[in-house]
Amino acid sequence: MLFQVDRLLATDGVIAHGKVGLVEIVAIDVQRPLEACWRVLTTPASLVHWVPGLVRATLVEARPDGLPREVRFEFAAGLQYALLYTYDATEHVVRWEPREHDQGAVRGFARLEPTEVGARLTYALEHEPGRKAAERVLDDPESLVASFARYMHEHRD
Repeated sequence: MLFQVDRLLATDGVIAHGKVGLVEIVAIDVQRPLEACWRVLTTPASLVHWVPGLVRATLVEARPDGLPREVRFEFAAGLQYALLYTYDATEHVVRWEPREHDQGAVRGFARLEPTEVGARLTYALEHEPGRKAAERVLDDPESLVASFARYMHEHRD
């Protein structure tokens, strides 16, 4: 099955503390229920199944509602960092930012919206300035959302 990724934005933008980095926003339609997509998107153990190059995602701290507050990531390329998460669960939006002093991390958000046949995932990623090209490839938003859609299509509850 072919998955159509829509590139919504690719520009330089202000990310944090006045630094300028590459902001990319993409979207894809997933023919799965929104709640199933939300569960896979917000469960650290499922991330290794669809995030390219990810070897391990370890839950460091959970919120009282069970959603992750902090997750530690280890990639095949040796890159490691922790991300801190915030949510608007009623709107199905998750945001992440690097733990202070972590190098090579990313920040961004994902939003799920209902469609007639499932859910639309909008995914935004901001690369920290100075991030190596090999590290940026690991987090290519188009590859990430296509991989997510493929995983959701192939692994039904």
